[in-house]
Amino acid sequence: SDLQAAHNDSQRCCPNWVLFKVHQALQKALVAAVLCRGEAFESPGGLMGLARWLETEEPELRGLALDVQWLCGCGVDGKATQYPNYHPFPMTPSEAFPNVDEEEVLKKAQKVLATLKDHVGRK
Repeated sequence: SDLQAAHNDSQRCCPNWVLFKVHQALQKALVAAVLCRGEAFESPGGLMGLARWLETEEPELRGLALDVQWLCGCGVDGKATQYPNYHPFPMTPSEAFPNVDEEEVLKKAQKVLATLKDHVGRK
């Protein structure tokens, strides 16, 4: 539902909300993939920490960390998309991501989420 909400916000002059909702979807899917291994895991590295750990533990997820890194590089973040103190004053989060290609972000996120859903479904 987070990814659908991101699609709903796409092209509505609020890329920060698209990026935040993609972050939420990825975080939930990555945590689900970790938990389906039956292990508790506290990631010190956010989305990247989860993706790297999964890639190490699950060889069939090779490439996951690169995809997540690409998404993070586009602005997928749980804090910078929401809080102005992550940007130079007087910039607000809604102004901070003017050049993000929302459609490409959504396509890549869909790919990552489909991979994780398939992975969790096989466990």
